[in-house]
Amino acid sequence: MERVEDLLRGLAPQVLGVLVRRHGRFDACEDAVQEALLAAALQWPDEGVPDNPYGWLITVASRRLLDELRAESSRARREETVYLQDVEPEVAGHDDTLTLLFLCCHPDLSGPSQVALTLRAAGGLTTAEIAQAFLVPEATMAQRISRAKATLKASDAGFAVPAAEEFDERLRAVLHVLYLIFNEGYTSLHRADLTAEAIRLTRVVHALLPADGEVTSLLALMLLTDARRAARTRADGSLVPLAEQDRSRWDRAAILEGAALVERALAEGPLGPYRLQAAIAAVHAEAPRAEDTDWREILVLYELLERVAPNPMVTLNRAVALGMVHGPRAGLDLLATLEGDDRVAAHHRLFAVRAHLLDEAGDVIAAREAYLEAARRTTSVPERRYLEERAASSSRRSRP
Repeated sequence: MERVEDLLRGLAPQVLGVLVRRHGRFDACEDAVQEALLAAALQWPDEGVPDNPYGWLITVASRRLLDELRAESSRARREETVYLQDVEPEVAGHDDTLTLLFLCCHPDLSGPSQVALTLRAAGGLTTAEIAQAFLVPEATMAQRISRAKATLKASDAGFAVPAAEEFDERLRAVLHVLYLIFNEGYTSLHRADLTAEAIRLTRVVHALLPADGEVTSLLALMLLTDARRAARTRADGSLVPLAEQDRSRWDRAAILEGAALVERALAEGPLGPYRLQAAIAAVHAEAPRAEDTDWREILVLYELLERVAPNPMVTLNRAVALGMVHGPRAGLDLLATLEGDDRVAAHHRLFAVRAHLLDEAGDVIAAREAYLEAARRTTSVPERRYLEERAASSSRRSRP
């Protein structure tokens, strides 16, 4: 069953790309492909995977689409043999997937809609699965996807690669959405399917644009980060911070691949945000022990990242590195500059980092309060438990 799901997830965007490229009508084509995927998920485990699964899906989806078009219009019967021919896998399959990603990340769509539509259309996830991943009711997610498809229809967005003058900006939007999908899966701890899907789709983009350093770096960043997944939680589901992880459980193959990609990307073109983030991840991944981490190099990389892509979360991470290199008080001084920034002032990570630096500085009473405040603000249950444990530890150390 797992093999069937993986196969369907890989074929879904290619099949949808073929239908949209031939017939337009993204909304109708997407519905038809979802019905074909459902039929395959029900039939293939019992009847076996057909010799040409790609052609089978196109045939079934085309039938559904033809039925829909007939129901909508009384125009002359379309030639059914055009739709039902036995289709061999096309070389354009991956190209169609990239074009589909551009369509799902159309600038007329909101960020959440881009993410939802990418997972549905390019990732092959059901509406229920996407809703579960983002902790919203299925009806809410269905409405979001429906509105996104209506927006694309109203904007008359064609199934085509963006013009040269728009390409770089649209590609950055695609990479940002894939990054958001990966982060959602990684931070939730138990959604490895989302991280795997983000990596799979990023591999597709990288295969088509191997010379783009930011695409290469995003893939590297995902591989290097996901390599730590097995060591991030204990048997009871509690969170294990980076410094305490059993590095023998890290995925060495993913680290080697990611590090090689980073080295290649750094040799090509100017430094971009994904290049720098991937380089930071590589420094962490290549340290055999936490105490071997080259924090000075990480600090320099964060300083560069802050210049290339100024962001309060980057400053937050730079404060950690600064604390490791120049002492916790230096980190706390930098952290104080974020207290008036509305983008991060109420975020649990600001309080968590402050708590860590206060703990390192020996101010265990203030650290305890900051840990508890961070725990109150996070929406992650494992993270809340970890922060409460840290608060309890600080409390025990504060007793005379």
